[in-house]
Amino acid sequence: MTILLGILSLLTGVGVFIAGMNMMGDGLEKSAGGGLKRLLAKISNNRFAGVGIGAGVTGIIQSSSATSVMVIGLVNAGVMTLFQATSIIMGANIGTTVTGLIVALSGSNGGGETIGFSEIAMLFAFIGVMMTFFKNEKVKRIGGILGGLGLIFVGLDIMGGALKGNEQLNDAFKNLFAHIDFPLLLIIVGALFTALIQSSSAATGIVITMAGVGTISVQTALFIVLGSNIGTCVTALIACIGASTNSKRTAFIHFTFNVIGTILFTSFLWPTKDWFSGVLATLFGAENYRLQIAMFHVIFNVTTTLALIGFAKLLVKLATFVIREKKEEIEEYQLKFVDERLLKTPAIAVMQVKREVEYMASLAKANLERAFEEMQNKDGKNKEELYKIEGIINFTNNAITKYLIQLSPLLDSGDEQIIGSYFHVLNDLERIGDHAENFFEIGSQMGEENLAFSEMAFNEIMDMYHKVDRMFEIAIDAFDNVSSEHLRDLTDLENEVDALKKKLSSQHFTRLATGDCKVEQSAYFFSTVAGLERVADHLINIGYSILTPTGDQKFAK
Repeated sequence: MTILLGILSLLTGVGVFIAGMNMMGDGLEKSAGGGLKRLLAKISNNRFAGVGIGAGVTGIIQSSSATSVMVIGLVNAGVMTLFQATSIIMGANIGTTVTGLIVALSGSNGGGETIGFSEIAMLFAFIGVMMTFFKNEKVKRIGGILGGLGLIFVGLDIMGGALKGNEQLNDAFKNLFAHIDFPLLLIIVGALFTALIQSSSAATGIVITMAGVGTISVQTALFIVLGSNIGTCVTALIACIGASTNSKRTAFIHFTFNVIGTILFTSFLWPTKDWFSGVLATLFGAENYRLQIAMFHVIFNVTTTLALIGFAKLLVKLATFVIREKKEEIEEYQLKFVDERLLKTPAIAVMQVKREVEYMASLAKANLERAFEEMQNKDGKNKEELYKIEGIINFTNNAITKYLIQLSPLLDSGDEQIIGSYFHVLNDLERIGDHAENFFEIGSQMGEENLAFSEMAFNEIMDMYHKVDRMFEIAIDAFDNVSSEHLRDLTDLENEVDALKKKLSSQHFTRLATGDCKVEQSAYFFSTVAGLERVADHLINIGYSILTPTGDQKFAK
């Protein structure tokens, strides 16, 4: 019964520790959402920059597994190449060492025997949770970070107390590890345990705690830590199920990189474990087992990255060779920049949704151009392409709307306002796509009926179209750069389009009276002019969406 109670207490500590990690990671991610976006925007083929980005992102979200899943999502969406993903994954392994260093700060071995940083930090759990009840989002985020940090130390203290305060449980673990005191077995234990809890950071923190209270030796802990780096790949391997070939290759690279690093270090550490543990004791304090293991985790990941970063292209070639490209029919109706795996990093997901909306805007603009080419040429040349693109626009609108519904609960109020504007922009773009289809059908029907606008009428329509086209450029530029610099120009153009609608209608009636235009053309003329005026209204909404979710100028400040 004593052992059972000890195990329950130990599991409680593990649960609190992992909850604290997640809480702190969520708070950091929300606070650094803009930073994550800026880091991702700097992705290039520079492998050292990629390592830095991977380390930075993982340091913020406190999970190399989450970073790997995010990278798989970006590769699956076609945003990131395999080579770029490789260096970011290498950096993620370095970023994940932050948790171990935090754990090493714990000054208590459990049971409340000393008062140190650990005990003081536990106050953060209470203070942080209280702060999360404030309405101010910034205060809530800071509260999440402090509360998470406090819970990490509460979990560590519970685990330490369960082991140190329960001799039977401690002896049971000592006996267990005495029977499996073989490097390969310890590596397997580390891999399986990490795969089970899906966090190498948490696994390393638990190992550090066990070593700190004397349950396992430093040498034993080192090999378990090596195994944890293999076990953390399980999350990425699961995430690539059903993904593209390149996503599977990304997970394979992650697994291969960690396995190679573990093999290299095991080959060195196995015959020199006594000497190496002595070096760690000399460098970081003979009795400071926590810091010894935490720093070993840092040394392992930094050294492995430095050793293999020059072979990034070879890793990509190996993954390409092992996981062959399947001859699959390319699916037209699929999102270009968004992947459900990115929901694990909401800040990145928001950025990718924006890119998808911008892509949808480019499709709508291109269809407008095709429609007015048809009005001019009446040859049906662009018919197949226009209807195909219209189908993609409708699909994108529906798919992104559903994605935003999933994403919204994961965001704070600041990002929720952005998401609100995206809903409206999607609707405006979809309606513009419908108008483009209507314009094309007008041109086609006039061709079938052998009708044509008079030269003056056609020139008036094209003048109105060019103003609308210029509005499109300004609106998308404002949306893309979140800049209100040219919104005044957008408003002026919309006023000109409104004035043109009245002017053109009046002049058309005059031409009807003089016989310069035929009655049969009138319905098409008025429909085109009215349609362009409505497109201009939608473009105003898109441009002003950066100031107010609905894009309504009355509420824009």
